[in-house]
Amino acid sequence: MATVTQDQVLEALRAVRDPDRGQDIVSLGMISGATIRDGHVLFAIEVDPQRGPALEPMRQAAEKAVQSLPGVLSVTAMLTAHRAPAQGPGGPAAAPRGGPGAAPGGRPAQAKPDVPGVKAIIAVASGKGGVGKSTVAVNLAVAMGRNGLRVGLLDADIYGPSMPRMMAISGKPTTADGKTLEPMVNHGIEVMSIGFMVAEETPMIWRGPMVQSAITQMLRDVNWGELDVLVVDMPPGTGDAQLTMAQSVPLAGAVIVSTPQDIALLDARKGLNMFRKVDVPVLGMIENMSYFCCPNCGHRSEIFGYGGARAEAERLGCEFLGEVPLDVAIREQSDRGEPIVMAVPDGPHAQVFRAMAARLWDKLSGAEATPRRAAPRIVVE
Repeated sequence: MATVTQDQVLEALRAVRDPDRGQDIVSLGMISGATIRDGHVLFAIEVDPQRGPALEPMRQAAEKAVQSLPGVLSVTAMLTAHRAPAQGPGGPAAAPRGGPGAAPGGRPAQAKPDVPGVKAIIAVASGKGGVGKSTVAVNLAVAMGRNGLRVGLLDADIYGPSMPRMMAISGKPTTADGKTLEPMVNHGIEVMSIGFMVAEETPMIWRGPMVQSAITQMLRDVNWGELDVLVVDMPPGTGDAQLTMAQSVPLAGAVIVSTPQDIALLDARKGLNMFRKVDVPVLGMIENMSYFCCPNCGHRSEIFGYGGARAEAERLGCEFLGEVPLDVAIREQSDRGEPIVMAVPDGPHAQVFRAMAARLWDKLSGAEATPRRAAPRIVVE
């Protein structure tokens, strides 16, 4: 099979013209982020936000032009929008802030379109990296599935997608109609990740609007079917990806993951406040790597401190959902692509995730009248 090159992709795209400006989209500098892997081509077309909805035919024409190249198996083109800078005093940016119907920042509130078939979307987030957020997201999703729910898992960490490895899924998503991707499936969970479309070692050198567009397309251009919950593994921090999720879909809530030490809690506080600022309910906080129990002698060591997330949750008026220890089994099973909830379903770690998953579903489904569960703890004998 012939191997397609980036030069060939760009040459094919020269046949596609911007309908308003009359020149080809390559000469106009509209193409960015082109990635090619094993015949699968991914690129972005940068447009003005006001013209975005009208340029869908141009996007389709770009995909068709590249699809005709020998060696191309699939093409994904995304429209990304750069917003014009805010104007000075007297311009549109100086419009009155606040008031009825205003969103945070003074923008008029807009209805957020649902993702078809998905009853509730929750974001699993952290203020900083390295706190085990993805491990928590995976195990919560699998725990919800084992609790009897229909669950999807979206890997929104564009720069560091980990779901293909953590869910032991390889290969490419398929499409039946050429427009909508079918999610990959393992452990009974439907999964979508940009990692299915680029090589694991390929860096994603994308600007903010490209990240926003990719997340939006993975939400809306995937055939999720009928789901009770879609769990979204967010990238760390409080940047474009978080704002995209908060502003473009009706999030049912967010779960904040932190470790006990002060620096992680400081960043977790920022993440929690960011969601509250954009009117996304914070469903609770989870303390990961809460403590370490030696597998040989059973001695417990609180390596990162202990109880910080519980205290922070109480201080911020947020529910504390539970604590997860630093345990080699959780790490090993994640590396193997078999989450601990699936690998040892009757073990104490699985039980803690299932208890947290059940509590989250109580909150999502409105079952708040049921007795409130105490935050789960792992007892190691």
